[in-house]
Amino acid sequence: MPKIPSLHAVLQGWLLDGPLAAYVPAYVERLERGRYASSTSRRWLNAVAHFAHWMSLCRLPVDRLDESRIDQFLQDHLPHCGCRGPVMRRPREVHAALMPLLAILRQRGVIADLPTPSGPIAEELSRYDAYMLDTRGLASGTRSVRLRIIERLLVHKFAGHPLNLQELQPQDIRRFVAEQLELRNTISNAVTINAALRGYLRWRATCGDSVQALLGVIASPANWTHASLPRALQSREVGRVLNSFTPALRAPKRGYAIVRLALDLGLRCIEINRLQLDDIDWQNGTLTLRRTKSRRQDVLPLPVPTGKALEAYLRHERPLTSNRSVFVRCLAPHDAPVSVDAIHRVIRDAFSRAGIPHGRAHALRHTLACRLVNSGGSIKEVADVLRHRSLNTSLIYAKTDRAGLAEVALSWPGSPA
Repeated sequence: MPKIPSLHAVLQGWLLDGPLAAYVPAYVERLERGRYASSTSRRWLNAVAHFAHWMSLCRLPVDRLDESRIDQFLQDHLPHCGCRGPVMRRPREVHAALMPLLAILRQRGVIADLPTPSGPIAEELSRYDAYMLDTRGLASGTRSVRLRIIERLLVHKFAGHPLNLQELQPQDIRRFVAEQLELRNTISNAVTINAALRGYLRWRATCGDSVQALLGVIASPANWTHASLPRALQSREVGRVLNSFTPALRAPKRGYAIVRLALDLGLRCIEINRLQLDDIDWQNGTLTLRRTKSRRQDVLPLPVPTGKALEAYLRHERPLTSNRSVFVRCLAPHDAPVSVDAIHRVIRDAFSRAGIPHGRAHALRHTLACRLVNSGGSIKEVADVLRHRSLNTSLIYAKTDRAGLAEVALSWPGSPA
């Protein structure tokens, strides 16, 4: 049985003599497996003990627990709590402590799993998801976004009724698009909604449905290709970003290596997240990307500055772990890779420290592309380095080729040149 951290006598009684006593060892073992700090473990067990005491007061059996009960505890009990003893009362941390408890209860079959969508709409979405994956080869993120939009459309029209696409009228599509744009009226959202609707209706056309009238009402928003310039960093801004990883930060070597991978190789955040130790060939100086956006394997040369940044992180800062991911968490739960969102935050925080307002991670890919073009590289070389499937995607960087544009620029009418 795992060793339970010492708690106040009152809390210890609530924990070991209350309704959750049988599940405390599994909870403690989970904390030990995640290598949580002892102080964190004590606070979380405090929260579980407090919750167990509330369950006893409410005569709430374990098999009735779910997310709604936790919300009830957080919203109704905590603000007016008069429990004796040094109990945890911070809602966010209490919520974080109680969610693993529900996971343990579900793993043991004590409470039911979270409900999954069912019925005709769920079956339709499942079939469409399989089509997007197997036939179109779309990434999971793209499929998830499109499924959410189509689900809202189908629920909007067919909730509580049989799913019959013949009943979907052009005015239904117009009304749905208008309502979605009222929630978020941006060009990018309009493009996303239109792409999702067109993709779904074209799939229904392959199933034999007549959808021409529906496709005809989906107007394309004004979004001219290559209308803007890519936001790249100037050389002095790049220097400020790289120099922002000072020893005062929690993991400066990890952050520096992440930025170098995005800046020197043009890696996307999800590609950095998926890097494994076995993907680095130190002897040949290469880096292998095995699951890219274009669903292929790419072998890239590893520049010396990037390799040195990775070496410094791996030798001096990477936590001891059995996980083979290159970038792993330095806070509990340990032995897990750093998430894509965390990688985005590392880059955004670096931009913020450097005083750069447009802090998107993609700016580092733009910076690499602009540097290649302005040093004499061709658009084809840019497409190869950034791993674009279509050359047209890279054409926007032709607008940043100052030397090339100067050669073809005509003199201004009336000027002496």
